[in-house]
Amino acid sequence: MRILVTGGAGFIGSNLIKRLTADGHTTLALDDFSSGAWTNLIRYTGDVLTLDVASDIGPLAALERFDVIFHEASITDTTVMDQRKMMHNNVEGFRNLLDLAVKWESRMVWASSAATYGRGPSPNKESQPAEPLNVYGYSKLAMERLAERYVPRLTHPIIGLRYFNVYGAGEAHKGKFASMIGQLAKPMRAGKRPRIFTDGEQRRDFVYIDDVIQANLCAMASKTGGVFNVGSGAASSFNQVVHHLNRVLKTDLPPEYFENPYDFFQTWTEADLTQSRKVLKYEPKYDLAKGIDAYYESGALGV
Repeated sequence: MRILVTGGAGFIGSNLIKRLTADGHTTLALDDFSSGAWTNLIRYTGDVLTLDVASDIGPLAALERFDVIFHEASITDTTVMDQRKMMHNNVEGFRNLLDLAVKWESRMVWASSAATYGRGPSPNKESQPAEPLNVYGYSKLAMERLAERYVPRLTHPIIGLRYFNVYGAGEAHKGKFASMIGQLAKPMRAGKRPRIFTDGEQRRDFVYIDDVIQANLCAMASKTGGVFNVGSGAASSFNQVVHHLNRVLKTDLPPEYFENPYDFFQTWTEADLTQSRKVLKYEPKYDLAKGIDAYYESGALGV
């Protein structure tokens, strides 16, 4: 098939498009390179289009139709407080792509976020009320509602994937917005104690990148649309992350605790995978220990 991946130079997008290309599809990586990294595309052999879908969709609209659109692009800095910038980039860019999906009769899979849950009760279920804590989380909720309004106009089911805390090779360019696993590994490799918020018992559903790619492929094949969780199905504490990093790095560095400066911090996220398993046939293969092992073996952990 002909497949478009927006955010193709980003963490998830670059891993996804390389897998799709390896599977024999004709692919196009679209990115405005405001936060993506060209280094993620060195081993990608397909075409690359540099374009901002929120402000200039014309060159993309002029191309031959795509069978599938994977929309992975968005502002991923969850601390951005510029409401207009966040909403324009995430929501209006999505609207433009939805219009193309209608025109091309394309299947669409797109990146939502567990940020829509805020501090809602965990394990997080798709059916619970949304409680975003910042404009990033709200922008993803607005995108979910926009997708619902487009359903009658689309030829195929549209699927939004609520990613939890994704980690793995290809995220290094994100710096302080990379996963906690990637961020903590870097100083630990240099022999420095990892710094985490007091008391280190905050819990996250850390999901390895290979499972996220699997979820996208499952979504592409699904005959049912909707919004689905993508996580490991289990929550782990920051202290547990440090333990496993010490294990694979063969270090013995205790955490250095400091106060959390953010008032929109989620203390516990965990994906309820009931619907993802039932509808998408998604089954994660990596728990935290196995995922950190794989990350280390990739040669990219903390590099």
